[in-house]
Amino acid sequence: MPDEKNISKKNALPKISTGIYGLDQILEGGFPESRTTIISGGPGCGKSIIGLEFIYRNAVNGTPGLFVSFEEKADAILQNAMTLGWNLKELEKDKKISICAPYIDPKTIISGQFSIMGLMTIIDAKLKELNTNHMVIDAIDILLKIFNDESKERNEIYSFHNWIQEKKITTILTVKSLTECTSPIRYDFLDFMADCVIHLDNRVDEQKSTSRLRVIKYRGSYFGKNEYPYIIKKNGISIVPISKSGLRHRPLGAYISSGNEDFDNVLGGGYRKCSCVLISGITGSGKTTLANTFIENACNKNRSRILYIGFEESQEAIINNMLSPGIDLRPAIKTNLLQYLTALPESMDCEEHLIRAFDKINEFKPDHIIVDSISACPRMGSEKIAFDYIMRLLNFCKENDITCFFLNQTIKAMDIHQISGMEISSLIDTAILLGMIEEKGEINRIVIVLKSRGTSHSNQYREFQITNNGISFVDVYIGEGGVLTGTSRIEKEANDAIERRLREQEITKKRHEIASKEAEYEAYIAFKRSELEVVRNELECMLTEEDIRLNNVNKRGKLRDNLYKSEESIS
Repeated sequence: MPDEKNISKKNALPKISTGIYGLDQILEGGFPESRTTIISGGPGCGKSIIGLEFIYRNAVNGTPGLFVSFEEKADAILQNAMTLGWNLKELEKDKKISICAPYIDPKTIISGQFSIMGLMTIIDAKLKELNTNHMVIDAIDILLKIFNDESKERNEIYSFHNWIQEKKITTILTVKSLTECTSPIRYDFLDFMADCVIHLDNRVDEQKSTSRLRVIKYRGSYFGKNEYPYIIKKNGISIVPISKSGLRHRPLGAYISSGNEDFDNVLGGGYRKCSCVLISGITGSGKTTLANTFIENACNKNRSRILYIGFEESQEAIINNMLSPGIDLRPAIKTNLLQYLTALPESMDCEEHLIRAFDKINEFKPDHIIVDSISACPRMGSEKIAFDYIMRLLNFCKENDITCFFLNQTIKAMDIHQISGMEISSLIDTAILLGMIEEKGEINRIVIVLKSRGTSHSNQYREFQITNNGISFVDVYIGEGGVLTGTSRIEKEANDAIERRLREQEITKKRHEIASKEAEYEAYIAFKRSELEVVRNELECMLTEEDIRLNNVNKRGKLRDNLYKSEESIS
């Protein structure tokens, strides 16, 4: 049977990279080659930037392109591109890019049989000069407006489209649309004409502005059909399409120390490389201290690189606060093994937070990351937005062999059913719950490992203390009344010690009593043995006397026999 994959590749639609990594994923490779793509959207959505980035990225990679704008002047386009770090002037000098900005006077009155044939001629000459077939026409709707006749507009754009197809030009057309509509204002026929249609919009929800991209259609190709958030950052458009991400997670790696030997034993050897660790607990339970115990050990002893993503405290505050429990992070900062990425959740939308994190990870290339805390993520917009942020960050870390630590502040103490608060518990490899027990006027901290994939971890509660020298673990007393910590544990252990000493005294007394009885018994046995020996001796004497008596009798008998024989011989 023929190989379906090879047939699919052989018959696949030729495509040109958009120059935007995430968009290439959504489009399964890029814009259709030698065909027309429509990009529509409201003001500020980034239509022009996507078109310009397509021209710029391909020009940098050796394929020239033409950018035609009916809305901005060439100088403005060049200046705007510089704000994104794109030096189009140098590319123009090298004949890699051509910026064409025909000016149409709004007062222009169309008379006679005016057509856009002249525009086609100019474009054809520019493309031949660049020796390319890549073109972007920005704000085509501005050009069409001069006709002021819907029938004429449609005929002209169809003629233009036919000319593009004959010339086999890869063309991107940008056009305005209403914010709530996917089709361009007055030019919905463009969607039917084009081979690929992309709609952009910008929405505000909970005072957070989010830009989204959706592919309406793509003839001859599969494509991502969902909505995808994107941002316009300092170097262009950035998209991270989670729904296009496959599960390419690597297996868990070797053990890495938590920074505390006792806790390593509780974990069954430590954390696992490439795993996701969730540390949950109420405020003050020691989440940040436990995480920074790991950071200090990993940076100073193992020379690991760690990125700390903080939503609640600044870098300076964290470093200063950790000095109290004896955790000095300053050497790790000086050696550039520890870097911070801090910002309030409200300061930007989820997509910008995520891209900012990805860019930092790609630049710094950490071995581990800490997110403190995920409970602050809903402040980016909503619980759903927070879930998306955590999911995509976790997926990115798993695919890049990065161990990630999520710190989460819970509302209730020791609530093992809601340790994450955002239904991500099944994605966690190691779940650690920190708690606090209030009893007899004091608060004591305890920890339990709820799960840890790939390790034979302890299933017992352990008490720990945050001291001037770091975290110190204490064995928890587990009695009939449950877990005892702090003063209650000390009192119970003292009472147990007293009871133990009393039992030991009773045991010693009983042993002495037994020893005394044994001595009495041995003395009695010795006395009876002596009586037995006396009787045995008497018996021996009697037997000896009887032997003597019998011996004497025998002797007397022999003497009588001898005397009798003598008398016979005399006679």
